[in-house]
Amino acid sequence: MSESIVDHRLKIFSLSSNKELAEKIATSMGVELGHISVSHFSDGEIKIAIEESIRGDHVYIIQSTSDPVNDNLMEMLIMIDACRRASAKTINVVIPYFGYARQDRKAQPREPITAKLVARMMENAGATRILALDLHAAQIQGFFEVPVDHLYGAPLLAEYFLNHERYIDSDIVVVSPDHGGVTRARKLAEFLKAPIAIIDKRRPKANVAEVMNIVGDVSNRHAIIIDDMIDTAGTITLAASAIKDAGALSVVACCTHPVLSGPAIQRLEDSVLDEVVVSDSIYLTEEKRIDKIKQVTVAELIAEAIVRIYENRSVSPLFNEKFKGMHHVIE
Repeated sequence: MSESIVDHRLKIFSLSSNKELAEKIATSMGVELGHISVSHFSDGEIKIAIEESIRGDHVYIIQSTSDPVNDNLMEMLIMIDACRRASAKTINVVIPYFGYARQDRKAQPREPITAKLVARMMENAGATRILALDLHAAQIQGFFEVPVDHLYGAPLLAEYFLNHERYIDSDIVVVSPDHGGVTRARKLAEFLKAPIAIIDKRRPKANVAEVMNIVGDVSNRHAIIIDDMIDTAGTITLAASAIKDAGALSVVACCTHPVLSGPAIQRLEDSVLDEVVVSDSIYLTEEKRIDKIKQVTVAELIAEAIVRIYENRSVSPLFNEKFKGMHHVIE
């Protein structure tokens, strides 16, 4: 960010999910985080107190609904309600990672659509705008009746590879781990000027994936698998093995959201993946910060989006720009 935002009508608050990212966003904008206290009653109920006036202010709440998902979601809803009752002019919810997004349609009878449910809950609480990063499915934007600005992590991930010696003037192929991720893979491939390949897999049940076939040529190339998230890492590690067996020179994975639940870390450690490039949309605990995992920050991307929204400027240029200087790797 070239200039600081000094208007006192812009207030940024961080809840509990990712204070580290929120602090980077505030620093990038040249503002301080708002004063807030988050505590719990003895029975576990969440208590929030906003410790400064926000009457007539444009409030931006930064919260990923990551693990613990339900606690972070309730924190967000309670904070939105508090802002509404404190007469904030606008309540803008910045969601680096939007949880409950994988149930975005009825794939089977009697299933809920949790992404729509969460959207309605946020609106009913009083949210006036949503700023999200790499939603699991683009149609989730339509689940909200308030404006949604949807940012993409592909430009930041592309910058990492464009500045990595291994990939400069090398034969690269971008691989989608399934048919649903082809659009995402094509976007990264456009930045890297590389062809794409697709993993054709069959998923017998949730969090279990069976690799069936590779559509495209990966032999004698450096393969980059891209997905929106890595959860248990089953899909990514199986895909990496198949790609390596098909003759790839190396295999790396990248994603925006490092959910990394259950056996994910051990699977990544044991896999043929050379490295896993992720963003800091979700806070990683120390045990998840293994040598294979490299993080790039989304702080400046989100900060720029907040400034543009606040100043009533277009956010769309951020969809395609490669953020030179914004690919900072977190040590």
